[in-house]
Amino acid sequence: MPVALTIGIVGLPNVGKSTLFNALTKNQVLAANYPFATIEPNIGVVNLPDPRLEKLAEIFGSERILPAAVSFVDIAGIVRGASEGEGLGNKFLANIREADAIAQVVRGFSDADVVHVEGAVNPRNDMETINAELQLADLETLEKAITRYEKEVKGRKLDPSVLEAAVAARDALQRGELLSASTLDLAPIKELGLLTAKPFIFVFNVDEAVLTDPARKAELESLVAPAKAVFLDAKIESELIDLDPADAAELLASTGQEESGLDQLARIGFDTLGLQTYLTAGPKESRAWTIGKGWKAPQAAGVIHTDFEKGFIKAEVISFEDLVATGSVVEARAKGKARLEGKDYVMQDGDVVEFRFNV
Repeated sequence: MPVALTIGIVGLPNVGKSTLFNALTKNQVLAANYPFATIEPNIGVVNLPDPRLEKLAEIFGSERILPAAVSFVDIAGIVRGASEGEGLGNKFLANIREADAIAQVVRGFSDADVVHVEGAVNPRNDMETINAELQLADLETLEKAITRYEKEVKGRKLDPSVLEAAVAARDALQRGELLSASTLDLAPIKELGLLTAKPFIFVFNVDEAVLTDPARKAELESLVAPAKAVFLDAKIESELIDLDPADAAELLASTGQEESGLDQLARIGFDTLGLQTYLTAGPKESRAWTIGKGWKAPQAAGVIHTDFEKGFIKAEVISFEDLVATGSVVEARAKGKARLEGKDYVMQDGDVVEFRFNV
């Protein structure tokens, strides 16, 4: 199962990261009520919910369904002073340098039985602590890189623009900025995997009182705007795993939600990174393929196999809605709903595609 999107989960200890990860992956990792229960990273792969695939499998008589996937990496809780070696230090942040986005789990629930590492539940303070530690980790990475880049530029082994980008990033961090909010061109230093340059999604782990309080949710959303916020109760998410769809929907409705927080997180992750899926179907499988928004047909074909991109001729495209309305590819063709598109066609989410290529 190719994974196109990796989200790193960060947060203070005891905010519900591992409970959330267990729910995400149905993988019973240690979720203990003390700091640093997670030392080695836990990695889990989660399918992106896509009801369209079941409908396609029905139409094509597919033997199996292969949805798009999201990989989650859960690392140890970060504490104030991690960059100076407090707690477990910040060495494990290296485990999320490869992630495409960062989900910051923030505690918004009150529970006297679950200790708060800073002594009180305060989402704003918690986010500031995490952001500061991520900024310090990036500064450390940049200082080392700048020393190396200066030597390489002197020896004419490196384009000066790389050094300039690193210095500009360091200066922005020293001013207290998150790189994801800056307008800097960070492409020349992409190899550094700077944490604060990644898109952030904020996951508020709250209780039912907050889930059913629109004003409180709006207040928390305003703390992180323009980044997206997901509200969930990690304990409820854990319970949802064992329920059938009807009971799960009933439990969600009782807390004013239409979809699980985990489904929201996967969907918002895709959206934040500008990703979408196109679909292929046949007797063997109905499958979702992950591509970027704005990709053209040959590039999308290359996700299946590089030969499809190299030898691309045409793509037969039917929108998912048209295919369902007509009931089959034959009927869609007969009603003029199937289109032959060339190499400049910009793919749309939910396109059902068959590529024609020449190897």
